[in-house]
Amino acid sequence: MTSYIIRRALGLIPLFIGVVIISYVLLLAAPGGPAGNVIANPRMTVEMKEKWLNRWCLEDSKDPAAILRMFGGWSGVLNCEKDGFDALFSEQGGLNVLPAFLGGGDNGFLHGDLGNSLNTGRLVVDMIWERLAATVMLAMTAMVIWITLAIVLGVFAAVRRYSVYDQGLTFLSYILYSMPTFWLGLMLIFLFGPMLHLLPTGGVVNARDWPAFGSPQFWTAAGKDPVTAFLDMGTHLILPVVTLVAVNIAADSRFVRASMLETLSADFVRTARAKGLAARRVIYRHAFRNAMLPVTTNIALEIPFLLSGAIVTETIFSWPGIGRLFIESVGERDYYVLMALIMMTSFAILVANLMADVIYAIIDPRIRY
Repeated sequence: MTSYIIRRALGLIPLFIGVVIISYVLLLAAPGGPAGNVIANPRMTVEMKEKWLNRWCLEDSKDPAAILRMFGGWSGVLNCEKDGFDALFSEQGGLNVLPAFLGGGDNGFLHGDLGNSLNTGRLVVDMIWERLAATVMLAMTAMVIWITLAIVLGVFAAVRRYSVYDQGLTFLSYILYSMPTFWLGLMLIFLFGPMLHLLPTGGVVNARDWPAFGSPQFWTAAGKDPVTAFLDMGTHLILPVVTLVAVNIAADSRFVRASMLETLSADFVRTARAKGLAARRVIYRHAFRNAMLPVTTNIALEIPFLLSGAIVTETIFSWPGIGRLFIESVGERDYYVLMALIMMTSFAILVANLMADVIYAIIDPRIRY
């Protein structure tokens, strides 16, 4: 098992590199470009623009050689302070791709430098870090509720096939699944906001009572009154979590039901029943674990998109997370922020697939790698 995990992890490295290269090239193919954004930025002096362009090998060109050099500077393979073959070497004399303590460079994502925002000038790492807490809080809360309810409802519907409960759950699932996320979110805002005035409809905390969420000032204030901060965040979580959970439960509960029904009709389940095993033991000890195999794959592919930011939900509810940052960066053509977020999402998907393979062996003892 350990050797399999190591082989799979090593196999993900070239795949991740390929995704990063393709994403970078596609971003540069869009109108404009990072060099054009820097040159047109009125908040930067001429000296600042030249320094920026030189550090990141930025050129206002779509030529393949220019794109290759820009990617080399962004990734940390090239030292943009040098030209030609010498650009492969750092100021210390070693290959630029190597870590700084081995004589390499300090620029590019290979050295932990994701660059600065082309619009605000802030470090990309800082921008992502201050938004990450909001996304993780929203995603983890929604994930626990969604996965738990989807499995419980799906299994119960399969066990009570064609009952009133099963028919009712099927009807409700079709209704929820047919609702666009943005429409459901807007309806919840209208119902619980202007109409009933029961719940907050935007943000993570009340902006009049707390500093900006994610800032050092907020964590300091929350540390002084954690109970009030927790309750405030909890009330703000309700509507976006319901929006995320409703559609996901509708889809995944049907998926669990179908997988459970297929397993319940398998030969080994009929054999277990013929041997006189209790119905509860047959369902939850034999059928349930096998039914979870396809469900695991489905959930593993959905989780990364929650962690990378539920873009529509965060935008509707003004949730200051990764998804909203992505939308803002697209509108502002902030290439370095976009590349960092695409890398995060790609990495999360690859890791989720690896975890799904590992969970297979845990759920089903017949699987051995």
